[in-house]
Amino acid sequence: MRLLMLFHAMGSLLPASLLIAAAVSAAPPVNAGSGSGGLAEAVQSTRTAAEAVLSQSGTEHCLRGKLTNALLGLSASCEAHGQRSELCAFTDRVVVTTGWTVAFMEATSRQLLELSSQPLSSTGSGVVASPRP
Repeated sequence: MRLLMLFHAMGSLLPASLLIAAAVSAAPPVNAGSGSGGLAEAVQSTRTAAEAVLSQSGTEHCLRGKLTNALLGLSASCEAHGQRSELCAFTDRVVVTTGWTVAFMEATSRQLLELSSQPLSSTGSGVVASPRP
């Protein structure tokens, strides 16, 4: 379902197919007995991408791709683990947003770092707004 929303948001199948390929390669493997290991890895990958955006360690295009891949992987991992935390809900909203500016990526990164520093729970207790592109 999320991928269909992404197709619609992108308006073209070519960018969407590239994002699917990126999500598949970025999504951590999920094993039935692994507990939240895959989710923890996805959260760490997202934190690393967010820190790269905030430190501007790369070109804008590269940082956008890194953050997109990390968010797609986290979204897939949240869904695979049945996670409905504020972090997962925020990730789902951001990943379908188009027109990412540098300011949007920075605001998103700060929010991701804040949300990922809290313990994950199966339900979110508050509403977290998505930054505007």
